[in-house]
Amino acid sequence: MPRILIVEDDAAIRDLLARRLTMAGYDAIFAEDGVRAIMASVNAAPDLILMDMGLPILNGWQATERIKKRPETRHIPIIALTAYALSEDRYRALNIGCDDFEAKPIDFDRLIRKIEKLLAESSRQRETAA
Repeated sequence: MPRILIVEDDAAIRDLLARRLTMAGYDAIFAEDGVRAIMASVNAAPDLILMDMGLPILNGWQATERIKKRPETRHIPIIALTAYALSEDRYRALNIGCDDFEAKPIDFDRLIRKIEKLLAESSRQRETAA
């Protein structure tokens, strides 16, 4: 079962994401801020990260940059989750290393499709590299 790291400081959103992902067949793990997200990306080895960009301590932009710079975590696909839905925000998220972008409020059907696509691409890349 693929493991997805949900990085979200709002407990209600975190719970909603976890329930929807579990129903879709994913194992959900959590981090409440950017520092914990970096630690979890290394220690829990998630298959994909859903990264809220407006986080305390270390925001999602900073955490994503750091995760994508680490050799052991740069391969993990990251989907930015943000209430900032302007085209500049999408560009910024993709430019810092996010693999996709989903604006809040979340369209869960579209998010699941994005997750499936990125997991399939990641799996193919690992197979090619092996």
